[in-house]
Amino acid sequence: MYCIKCGTQLPDDASFCIKCGARQQSQPPKQEQSTAQSTMQSAPQPTDQSSGVKEIKCPSCGAPIAPKFGEMVITCEYCGSSVTLENAGWKNIAKHSMLPITVLDKDDITARLHKMMDRGLLHRHLQESSTLEEINLSMVPYWIIPVAARTNLVATDIAAEVGSIATTAALFGVMGGAMGGGFGDRRGGMGVGMMDGMLMGSVLGGGGMMGSANTKKAYTIDENYNCPVIALKALTMYQPHDYEFALDSRVDFDPKKIPKSVKILNGDINEDSAKNQAKTIADRLQSETAHSKYHMIQQMDTQEDVSSGELLHVPIWFAKYDHKGKKIILVIDANSGAAINSIGL
Repeated sequence: MYCIKCGTQLPDDASFCIKCGARQQSQPPKQEQSTAQSTMQSAPQPTDQSSGVKEIKCPSCGAPIAPKFGEMVITCEYCGSSVTLENAGWKNIAKHSMLPITVLDKDDITARLHKMMDRGLLHRHLQESSTLEEINLSMVPYWIIPVAARTNLVATDIAAEVGSIATTAALFGVMGGAMGGGFGDRRGGMGVGMMDGMLMGSVLGGGGMMGSANTKKAYTIDENYNCPVIALKALTMYQPHDYEFALDSRVDFDPKKIPKSVKILNGDINEDSAKNQAKTIADRLQSETAHSKYHMIQQMDTQEDVSSGELLHVPIWFAKYDHKGKKIILVIDANSGAAINSIGL
């Protein structure tokens, strides 16, 4: 059978559409539903796919759910509830969340894109020589992984280094003046040249009379991240780098609140893989922060404490442009309206 609202192909006994959640006219008799629910309630709890179990219970109505291999997001065919399969196998299922769509109109997002490109998202006035080929809005699954990162590093204290150089310069200035006064301008010039050479050696070699060895200090950088890790292998090329979603606006996932024109994508990356990716992201962000704050870093070590994540569906606009034969895809957060990243193909 097919959904009476959106046309999605459904099982013959489906009561609700697995995509848009619409109630179907041809519903299985209530007696059959009650029988199915009572059967599932009396059946033993499943463990995981490797043990041969192929069904789980819907947490809302108790009806059977049979996920396909690799699926992370399942919609109950009986009550329309959407559930998430966590990485603990099929022992646990949990409802997940989503971000509401605030930028839904295609003309609105197109105008926003042109302004972004005019302001230099890629290159100033890029849109003038680019043609929009395709634009679509999808609900994309992300794992939101909390990471507490601590970086310990040893680096040169620039302020102390400058003070050391100034002190050394003052000392050699006195010496040079004394030498110049005692032996004439010519020999005084030699004193200055000697001073320059020793100063240069102090800065570059870390030695000299007042070398930089004593200006090394230990620093610690503590940061907390909510790393978004894209949960669909086919879209990993669009993985955000340092972007964080507006999690305060998230709500419980409800497919009935999503317009039928918006495609809901299913995830196939489990939480354990997402945690490993989140650690890599946090490590890179910590390194960038360290190098932006400190110079001449001698050593650096980062430790990450990763917590359990949640699955979040985010409305994402994908806009594909042609720029002089080259393809550019812009990825826009349809909840905040901000640019996530740009991809050149």
